[in-house]
Amino acid sequence: QVQLVGSGGGLVQPGGSLRLSCAASGSIFSINAMGWYRQAPGKERELVAAINSGGTTKYADSVKGRFTISRDNAKNTVYLQMNSLKPEDSAVYYCNADVRVSTSPVFNDYWGQGTQVTVSS
Repeated sequence: QVQLVGSGGGLVQPGGSLRLSCAASGSIFSINAMGWYRQAPGKERELVAAINSGGTTKYADSVKGRFTISRDNAKNTVYLQMNSLKPEDSAVYYCNADVRVSTSPVFNDYWGQGTQVTVSS
């Protein structure tokens, strides 16, 4: 009923920038929090940044001051602007959204398919 489609990953040199986007579509009634997680090989998935419907944000300590999360509620889209990228930022990035569909009173978690970010010279 809900699809999250992420885009914007790729290969970038250290110090470079990338912007990830993730659009939610389907029978959406409303969306609470939206966020980005990442998972590097051999590591657990971790929260990178999140934003609630009111615009309040939170970030992992490792990305504070370098990454910025934002959302366009009219488009059901969340963005992640990543600057000053480091090799340790390399991972598969997944978008996440807490969504209420039009046929249910409850919110459920949905995930995007993941997009690869590689930071390397």
